[in-house]
Amino acid sequence: MKIQFVGAARTVTGSCFHIQTKETNILVDCGIFQGTGDDVKRNKKPFPFKPSEVQYLLLTHAHLDHSGLIPKLVKEGFRGNILATSATVDLGGVMLLDSAYI
Repeated sequence: MKIQFVGAARTVTGSCFHIQTKETNILVDCGIFQGTGDDVKRNKKPFPFKPSEVQYLLLTHAHLDHSGLIPKLVKEGFRGNILATSATVDLGGVMLLDSAYI
């Protein structure tokens, strides 16, 4: 098993953990980096994994620092399943649409 801390390491935003086993390729969260300076610049960097190879995204909750980069993930090839509670899905949809205006 390999675990890569893509975000929320040395900062409190951008939660994203990439977990790989021989059989499965999973992300836990795909959050946007918030704040100023170098943190925000990280949102434009390429993912350190191939989004098209990710089978599952486990979304812990809807806050943008946990879900805000999902549109980028999909744009870059993610076609897997998103696992979340129904409340997270409902709120996430509203938050992602709202954040598009910011």
